[in-house]
Amino acid sequence: MSEINVTPLVDVMLVLLIIFMVAAPLLVTGTAVDLPETSAKALPADDEPLAITLTRTGERQIGEETLAPEAFAARLAAIRAARGPEARVVIRADAAIPYGEVAALLADVTGAGFTRVALVNRPRREPASSR
Repeated sequence: MSEINVTPLVDVMLVLLIIFMVAAPLLVTGTAVDLPETSAKALPADDEPLAITLTRTGERQIGEETLAPEAFAARLAAIRAARGPEARVVIRADAAIPYGEVAALLADVTGAGFTRVALVNRPRREPASSR
């Protein structure tokens, strides 16, 4: 027989495709924080923003990287130098964090020179009686 049987190759490729389709959303996760609920609308997604997270324990993270308080400002300055002051920054803070800590984080971010800063929240759930 001089022909190549491609059926096993197609079977393997389809299985791999399904595995990657299931696994891909699991790879794009962040730190779990309990976001506050508001009625604000979502921002347009024009470019990938810099995500800064303030966890329930008060840890500050840039992306997936947890930073000490003294290293946080230096890292922000380095990112601002690389991306520029017009880079979008989104702040995710746990709902249990005191307002003063969120305000201090916001002051650090704007003090580093970022001008496009937004706070992330969950959409407010409508009460069942308003339907």
